[in-house]
Formats: sequence, structure tokens, C-alpha cells
Amino acid sequence: MKSENNWIDEVSLYVKTKSMDSDFIIPVPNKLKTFLISSSTLKYEISKISFTENELNSLSFSNNVLYTWTGPVTNVKNLTFLDLSSNYCSNVSKSFFSKDFINLENLQLQNNLLGLVMSTDSDGDIFQNLHNVGTVNLSNNKITNIPNLFFKKQYGLENLDLSENMIDDINFTVSHMKKLMVLNLRNNRISKLSKFAMDALDSVAKTNTNLTIDLGGNNLVCNCDSLSFIQWMIETPTRLNRRKKYKCKLSNDTIIFLCNPKEVYETLKKECMSYAGIIFGLTSGILMFIFILLGGIGYRYRWKLRYLYYMVKVKWHQTDNDSDNIDERLYMYDAFVSYADDDQTFVHNILLHKLEKIGGIQLCLHKRNFLPGNDIATNIASAIHNSRKTIVIMSSNYLASYWCMFEYNMARMESIYERNCENILFLIFYEQISACNLPLQILELVHCQSYIEYPNDEYGDVVFWEQLQRAVKS
Repeated sequence: MKSENNWIDEVSLYVKTKSMDSDFIIPVPNKLKTFLISSSTLKYEISKISFTENELNSLSFSNNVLYTWTGPVTNVKNLTFLDLSSNYCSNVSKSFFSKDFINLENLQLQNNLLGLVMSTDSDGDIFQNLHNVGTVNLSNNKITNIPNLFFKKQYGLENLDLSENMIDDINFTVSHMKKLMVLNLRNNRISKLSKFAMDALDSVAKTNTNLTIDLGGNNLVCNCDSLSFIQWMIETPTRLNRRKKYKCKLSNDTIIFLCNPKEVYETLKKECMSYAGIIFGLTSGILMFIFILLGGIGYRYRWKLRYLYYMVKVKWHQTDNDSDNIDERLYMYDAFVSYADDDQTFVHNILLHKLEKIGGIQLCLHKRNFLPGNDIATNIASAIHNSRKTIVIMSSNYLASYWCMFEYNMARMESIYERNCENILFLIFYEQISACNLPLQILELVHCQSYIEYPNDEYGDVVFWEQLQRAVKS
């Protein structure tokens, strides 16, 4: 009977001469425990493979060029150790590890190119049948990201080696790995751990005091953004393997060793508090400047904005009949009279008689013509917009009235933005007012446009009304 060593040599020759791209069965002696075909220059895709009835507990195909693992591999129910390392493999199917791997405890997959295919396995299908695996070595596999549920079935995992990859954080779930003892993340691209990762590791470490994580050789940073991570290193029950040799880059690019993370944390905390104060002050100052600027712009154009607002309301509520009435600038009124209530005796007894009854001029008075139900501001804007002119009865009472000044400014906006700067304002000084008592916007109009003073003699009275009628009708 042939020895086991001689049999393995024959099987090696058999595998070399038979394509692994096709399905085939590998004969195995009944009592054989270890099957080793390493460094045999095999260069195949592993398709469907099955072993004859066997007691294999160790299988190694390391150091070959088995570049794709399609499978499934079956009849390996006694297998506890599998080594497929250093095979340049970049693709492993979701069915490769069949249900016959139920007793697999140690899986060696280091030195391959599995990073790309692993990042696409969002449901954890590749390892879904490896329920009892305790050790998984995935070091040096060009891994950049591991999906959240990739290890969802590995409840009994004790040793996970992810060193020598390009991982920047722990994005996969580990909180269910209550037996996890070693998580090797050496020589990756981790600058800090996220809150999700820190909380997950702490939840395991509370029940498993032997949990050790190795973060050596990573690009750890010590700045305000990583303050919570530095604090976690101080307080976590997770053991940090060789923590004193961890290097950390400060905000000024200085590299320090984390021999005393508590001291580093206290220093950073003070710096970040001062930065926070500066940032808060700058932010507040910028916001205040913006508010002041907007307030200044709003104040500068307050009457224009109010005029536009009320004109929109007027035109919104305007009916089709109203539109027909003002078509081709046929106004409803010849003039809107803006006056203070204290001067209404003059307006209703004299002005109304002279202009309407004698002059035939249709006037709009707020006491008589404003529509009930509309707010005052909308009525004012509508009356000015539907009148050819606006007559202002200027007096000290007028200057003291809020609504009178509102009417004046609305009329001024109407002349600028609706009538192409046409002079629609006509000022009547009902009483003598010193120039120093006039608001700037009224004084400006007095200097550049016509106005008339109410006379105190009979001859002047005749001329006054003639000029006023002519001005309104022009």
C-alpha cells in the first residue's frame, strides 16, 4: 500500500495535468487528514470540485495562481483548516464556500486581491455558510471597504486579521462577535475611528475583556476632529496592542507618539475650545454683518419694497372690469388728495367745492372713496395707482401723521417705478413750514419739482385755484 506522502505527490501531478476549470472529483484516501498542494505552480480557475469520502481536516492550496474561485467545493464536512493564501485571486463567488464547510475553523486568505469583490458583497453571501469559523486572515488583499453585513454570520469569530490593506474605518458590524479576541488593523489608512466603530468595539469589550485591537502603522491624527477618538483610547475597555508605539499627527504636521493619550487629549481640548471660541466669534460676526447689511439694504429701499408689495396686492385683487377701466391709462380719478384728518375742513369744504363742483375734476378722498373691507395700505396704493395726480396738502399735521407720510412715499414710488419718473405729485403748502422742519425726501421734491402755497388774499386765491386746476388737468 502506498504511503500518504507518495499519494499526495501523485495527486499533485494529477491536478497539474487535469484542468481545474472544469468539474472533477479528487480521490482521497479514507484516513488522510492533511492535503497540501502548495507552491506547485497551479494556474487555474477553481470551478466545481468535490472530494471522495474522507476525513480531511487540513487543506492547503497556497502559493499558486488560482486566480478565480467559482466552486462550489463540496464533501469537506470534516475540514477545519483551509489555506488559499498567495494565489492572486481577485474573484470569489457567493457559492464557493458551500454548506459542507460547516466545521471550518481557520481560513487563511492573505496575499490575494479580494478587496474589489468584498466591497460588492453587501449582504454577506460569500461567508454565509462559515458559521463556525474562528480565525480569518484577510491581510494584504487591497481592501478599501468592508460592507456592514459582510461578517453577519460569524458569531464565533475570535481572530480577524485585516492588516496591510487600505481600510480607513471599521464600517462592518462587529457587535455580534462576542468571542472576538484579536482585531488586527495594522498598516491601513485609519486616521480615527467613527463613533459607530468605537461603540461597536466597546459593546464587545464589555462582555469579552480579552478583546485586543491593533492600530499600529496607521495614519492616526490628533486634532479637533479626532478629539472623541483620543478620548475613546483613554476610556475604552478594549485593549490597544502596543499603543505606546502608535504615531499621531498634530494639526501642525508634527508626529508624536501616543505614550500618554490623556495628556494629548487635555492639550487638544484646550486648543479646540479656543478654536471653537474663535470660530463662534467669526461666525457670529459674519452673520451680524450680513443681518446689518440686509437691514441697511432693506431700510434703504423700504418704500420701494412696500410699494411693490402693495401693488402686487392691488393687481392681484383687480377684476377684469377694473382692468378695462384703466386700459390705455384712463384713470378712475383725476387726483388723489393726501391730507391729514385735522385739515379735512379745508379739503371737504373748500378744495372739493373749487375742484370738483366748479372745475369738474374727479377727486379721490379716503373718507369717501376707499373700499370697505380692504386694509388701509392696500386702499392707499390702489387709489394712487388709479389717479392721474396726487395732491398733497402739506402742513405740520401732515408731517406728524404716519399714514400721510405713507401716502406721500407711495405716490413717490408710483411716479418712479410705474409712471417713468413722471411728475404726479403736486404739493400745496397749506401753512408756512420752515425748510429745516421738512423731511429730506420732501425737501428734495420741493427743490426739484413745482409746489404752490395757499394764499391769504382774495386775488391770490383766484390765481391759486386756476393754477391748481391747470396742474391737475395737465
